[in-house]
Amino acid sequence: MMAVTSSCKEGNKIAMDNGKYVRYTPEQVDALERLYHECPKPSSMRRQQLIRECPILANIEPKQIKVWFQNRRCREKQRKEASRLQAVNRKLTAMNKLLMEENDRLQKQVSELVYENSYFRQQTQNATLATTDTSCESVVTSGQHHLTPQHPPRDASPAGLLSIAEETLTEFLSKATGTAVEWVQMPGMKPGPDSIGIVAISHGCTGVAARACGLVGLDPTRVAEILKDRPSWFRDCRAVDVMNVLSTGNGGTIELLYMQLYAPTTLAPARDFWLLRYTSVLEDGSLVVCERSLNNTQNGPSIPPAANFVRAEMLPSGYLIRPCEGGGSIIHIVDHMDLEPWSVPEVLRPLYESSTLLAQKTTMAALRHLRQISQEISQPNVTGWGRRPAALRALSQKLSKGFNEAVNGFTDEGWSMLESDGVDDVTLLVNSSPGKMMGINLSYSNGFPSMGNAVLCAKASMLLQNVPPAILLRFLREHRSEWADSGIDAYSAAAVKAGPCSLPVSRGGSFGGQVILPLAHTIEHEEFMEVIKLENMGHYRDDMIMPGDIFLLQLCSGVDENAVGTCAELIFAPIDASFSDDAPIIPSGFRIIPLDSGMDASSPNRTLDLASTLEVGAAGNRATGDHSGRCGSTKSVMTIAFQFVYEIHLQENVATMARQYVRSIIASVQRVALALSPSRFGSLADFRTPPGTPEAQTLGRWICDSYRCYLGVELLKNEGSESILKMLWHHTDAVLCCSLKALPVFTFANQAGLDMLETTLVALQDISLEKIFDENGRKALFAEFPQVMQQGFMCLQGGICLSSMGRPVSYERAVAWKVVNDEENAHCICFMFINWSFV
Repeated sequence: MMAVTSSCKEGNKIAMDNGKYVRYTPEQVDALERLYHECPKPSSMRRQQLIRECPILANIEPKQIKVWFQNRRCREKQRKEASRLQAVNRKLTAMNKLLMEENDRLQKQVSELVYENSYFRQQTQNATLATTDTSCESVVTSGQHHLTPQHPPRDASPAGLLSIAEETLTEFLSKATGTAVEWVQMPGMKPGPDSIGIVAISHGCTGVAARACGLVGLDPTRVAEILKDRPSWFRDCRAVDVMNVLSTGNGGTIELLYMQLYAPTTLAPARDFWLLRYTSVLEDGSLVVCERSLNNTQNGPSIPPAANFVRAEMLPSGYLIRPCEGGGSIIHIVDHMDLEPWSVPEVLRPLYESSTLLAQKTTMAALRHLRQISQEISQPNVTGWGRRPAALRALSQKLSKGFNEAVNGFTDEGWSMLESDGVDDVTLLVNSSPGKMMGINLSYSNGFPSMGNAVLCAKASMLLQNVPPAILLRFLREHRSEWADSGIDAYSAAAVKAGPCSLPVSRGGSFGGQVILPLAHTIEHEEFMEVIKLENMGHYRDDMIMPGDIFLLQLCSGVDENAVGTCAELIFAPIDASFSDDAPIIPSGFRIIPLDSGMDASSPNRTLDLASTLEVGAAGNRATGDHSGRCGSTKSVMTIAFQFVYEIHLQENVATMARQYVRSIIASVQRVALALSPSRFGSLADFRTPPGTPEAQTLGRWICDSYRCYLGVELLKNEGSESILKMLWHHTDAVLCCSLKALPVFTFANQAGLDMLETTLVALQDISLEKIFDENGRKALFAEFPQVMQQGFMCLQGGICLSSMGRPVSYERAVAWKVVNDEENAHCICFMFINWSFV
C-alpha cells in the first residue's frame, strides 16, 4: 500500500519487491502513456502483449505495469477532482461577491424605505393638524400631481445621441446595481453554486422588468459579442438591423438599431423597436452594453412602425460585464420593456404584463446561452448523430425560427392568406416565393420524388383551462396516436403526390414514435432534441440513419413542471438520410404559454405532493378536496401550426385536408386536456390509477409488507406520523411496480421512479419493463425472473437501463420482490433501483 501511494504521487517511479524505488526511463513512460490514452484499464492479456510489442518494457514485470496503470488512473482522478474543486471554488467566490453586492443594494433600499416611511409619517401628522381643504381647486391640484408629464422630443443629432447614451448608461447602472427598480427574487430561483444565477423580477414599475446576475466562463469581450447578436440566442427575435454607427470621444460606440420580435401566438401582432445601443468601458475596466428606445426624437433618423407590427418601448436595459479573477466574467443583465399590452385581447395581456415570463424567455435565456457556449468550448466533443454541440444548437434554432415564421406569416416573406371556408377557427396561409422554396425540392432516396413547389400553413390558437402546459406537452410527445390519427387518411393519399417532405406528423398505424437517437440537452436540460423513426419506411443501424429511412427531427422544451412561467414547445420536421446542417426544414408543432395573472407566485407542481392527493379513506378526504390552490384555475393559450409542402395545382385539395386535419387535432387536444384536468375528476387517483389497481394507500402497504416478508428488513425507516404512501412517494430510490402479464408494464412509480424514467404517472402505463433494459439486461432479467415468483425476491447487479427519452441511467444495484395482497395472492412485481443517476 505504501508503494502504491508513493507511486500515485510520483508516476515515474515503481515499487520493487525489495522495497526500493526505480525510475522509468522517458521512453518507457512515453510507451505507457500512449497505451493509457488508448486504453486506461488494459486487461492482463493486453499488458502482456504490450511487453512483447515494446522491447523497452521487456525488463518490467506485468505486475509492475499493472501498478503503474493503477497509479496513472489515480493521478488522473485526482487531477480531475482538483480541477472540479477549483472551478467550484471560483464559482462560489464569484457568487459570494454577487451576494455581497446584492446585500449592499438591499441595505440601501431599506435605508430609503425607512426615510420615506419617516417622511410620510411626518406628512400624515401635518395633515392631521391642518384644516381639511375639500375645495374643487384642491382636488384638481391633488389630481395633477399624478399626471404623467409629456416630455418634448429629444434631439437625435450626434451630440444629442451622445447625451441620450450617457443618460441611458446612468439609468441602466442604477437598475443593475442600484435601487432604481424594486427587485424581488423570482419564485423558484435559489442562488447556489449549481444555479444559473441570481434572478429577480420587478415589483410595481412601469412595464415589465427582470434582472439576473451570474458567472460565465467567457471573457467580457466574447460575452458582449454574443449578447449583441440577439437573434442567435433569443428565439423570439426575428431580426436586428444596425442602421447607423457612431464613435464617441471616450472610446465608446453608439449604434442605431431596428429590431423585430415574433408574436408568440396567432392572436397578437408582432413587436418592433427603434433602439439606441451604447457600448463603453467603465473606469474599473467593466464592459457595458446598454440600450433604450428612441420613440420620441427629432433632428435625426427614425423608422416608422412596419405593417402588422406594434411599436414597443425598451426602457434603459443592458449588460454589465466584469472580468472575474481566475478567468470568466461576472455579468449583470437587465431587461425592461413596455410591450404595449393594450394592443392584444384582454385574455392575452398577461403575456405582455408578466415580468416572470420576460425573465424566462429573455433574461435567463441569455445566461443559459452563454453557459452553453462556455461548456461547448471546454468540452468540444462530438455528440449525437456525429454533430458537434454548436451544430445541434443551430439545428434547434432553425426549428424554432421556422415555427415562428409559420405562426406569424409575414407578407414580406411571401405568405398570403387563403379565403376562409366560413369558419374562422383555422387560418390558412400559402407561400410559393423563391426564397421559401429554395432548396426544398429534395430527392428522397426511398424512391419517392419530392415535387412540392409551394408551402401551405394551417394554424390556430385555443384557450386551455386547468391543465399545466408541461404535463399536456409531455402527453402530446409520448402519445402521438392520441392526436395524430384522426382525419389523416384523406391527407395521406395527397401526401404521396405532394412528396414525402410534406409528412409533418405521424400517420396512424405507420408511425410508432420510436426515439432512436437523443441528440442533445441544453444547460439545465431546458430543452432537448431527438430523432424519431417513422416505422415501416426503412431501417437503422448503430444510431446511423440509413438510406431509405424517413425521420422526424424533434425539439422539446418547457417540460419541467417546477419552472415558473415557462413556455412549453413541441416542434418537429421531417428529415431523411440526405439531411445535412444546411438542409431546409419545414417545421410544425405546438406551443403552450401559461396565462395565469398570478404566475409570479410559486408554480404548481402536481406530482411533487401526489401522495397527499392520493390519500383516501377514513382519515383522508383530500381526494375530493379543493384543487384551486395548487393546480386549479390555470389558463394557457396553445398555438398550433402545421406546414405542408405540395404541388401548386393541388392547393384546393391540400387546403381542405389541412383544415380538417388541424380541426381534428384541436378536438383531440381538447379531449386530452379535459382528461388531464384535475377539475374533471373528484380525485386524481380516479384518473391516474389503472383499472383493477387498489387505492394507492393500500398498494403502498402491500409493497412495504411484502418487502419485509421476503427480505426480512423494513423498506421505510422512522415512519412516525407520516403515511406509508407519502414516505414511499418521497423515497430516495426509484420504486416501480409492474403487472404480472406476459409483457409486464409499469403500473405505479414513486417520484424518484418517475424522474428516473423521465415520464409521468399518466404515461407510465405505456412503458413496458423490457423497454428500459438493453439486450444484455433483458437476458439477465428474464433468466432471474422466475426466481421472484418462486422465492419471492431477487437481487440484480448494477448496470445500465434507459429512460423513456432514451437517456442511459446507471444504478448501483436493484431489488425485485413479489407484492401480495391481503389474501396472499400475487398482485404485482416491485423493483427498487438503488443509487441511480443519469450517465
